[in-house]
Amino acid sequence: MRITIIGAGFSGSALASELAAQAGPGVDITLVGVADSYGRGVAYGEARPEHLLNVRARDLGATPDYPGEFADWLNLTERARQSFLPRLLYGEYLHARLRSAADTSAATLHLVEQEAIAVERSPGGFRVHLADGSDFFSERVVLTLGALPPQPLAGVGPRLAVHPSYLGWPWQDGAIDRIAPDARLLVVGTGLTMADVVATLRRRGHTGPIAALSRHGLLPRRHLDEASAPIALPPTVLQALNAHDLGQLLRSLRMLLPIVSDWRSLIDALRPYLQGFWRGLPEPQRARFLRHLRSYWESVRHRLAPPVAAELDALQVSGQLTVRAGRLLRARRGTDAVEALIRERGQTQVRSETYDVLIRATGFDTDIERTTHPLIAHLRESGLISADPLGLGLNASERYEALDANGAPVRGLYCLGPLLRGRLWEITAVPELRVAARALARQLSAAAEGAQRPPPLALAARG
Repeated sequence: MRITIIGAGFSGSALASELAAQAGPGVDITLVGVADSYGRGVAYGEARPEHLLNVRARDLGATPDYPGEFADWLNLTERARQSFLPRLLYGEYLHARLRSAADTSAATLHLVEQEAIAVERSPGGFRVHLADGSDFFSERVVLTLGALPPQPLAGVGPRLAVHPSYLGWPWQDGAIDRIAPDARLLVVGTGLTMADVVATLRRRGHTGPIAALSRHGLLPRRHLDEASAPIALPPTVLQALNAHDLGQLLRSLRMLLPIVSDWRSLIDALRPYLQGFWRGLPEPQRARFLRHLRSYWESVRHRLAPPVAAELDALQVSGQLTVRAGRLLRARRGTDAVEALIRERGQTQVRSETYDVLIRATGFDTDIERTTHPLIAHLRESGLISADPLGLGLNASERYEALDANGAPVRGLYCLGPLLRGRLWEITAVPELRVAARALARQLSAAAEGAQRPPPLALAARG
């Protein structure tokens, strides 16, 4: 049996490594991904030296029964295990694990550095088409694409959209390196991507003013230098989680917050329960959460490493960085600047402002209805996948199988990673992803037992 994994970031790399450890002879595992970030993923492979992990090194092992593996791989001291290291190091760790898995597996692990552009049904499985014109057959296919490319900002005029003064993705083609040091910047987004942008600008000696704008104007909260002790959730919170009652959960948490020593411990204690809570949450309550609470949850859930938080604090104190709550209504390219219309949160009047560069830094996207990603667009148009109604990825069964346009499971087509947010919500970070990778690997390995060995992988080029 051939199992093809499409997407060679964390999810794909972790799944391939798990499968390589579990599967025996006669199983062919093919990991397909773009060359630039192969085996590392965009978050780790395309990061810059100044971009830090937002999880302590001690907790980032890629396998659920060995969370300290990353720290041990680096041979860190006990103190260093508590630190927040450069993301580039984590990418190297993932790549090394993948190479080791390929060398030691009883199964066959092919590492294919190509972009997959289409997956079509074929008798007994699927045919996978690559960007170089080649294709091959696979009985099972797993989509591990991570987040989708960001969508264009609403309100950006057509002339500005193609002008160098608009950065739709700051890391593309070194665009951020061409910003003048004294440029006036408007950054849309105040989350972790914005923090990365500001960190890179500072390393380059940027001196111009930076305005960061989002609907609520919330920065990610910071980790403490020393991790707080874990806590157990009280019965009132557990009852609300089991009842799938968002309002009751909020009331219970508000009562608890004043008496816990650190709110971070409370947020961390919730995580093991959140997938089950989300699965049982009615769609109207999910929509309510996304509309009113998502920004607040993201700010406390996805935190800044202490050095990054300290840098943002210093920039705000100096006045170089201002964080604002509001909406960008329109942005267009004027004669010699970006002309932006902004409405501050709670205000009715609109302000006209000018900047030298507009940067989109709103993080990852999971809306498969609007994406231009070629593979996802092809799968959606062919009816092999269907969109979560709230824009949180694709619909999937409890066995990670994609649901087609009619809501039926597509046998042999699976998904793992952030595109499962609609079903699981909490499926973007290492602790949850490594557990899901282990579970799906066991499922696929069991299906592969007794299957005939596939023919050698031959990529047939199309004329």
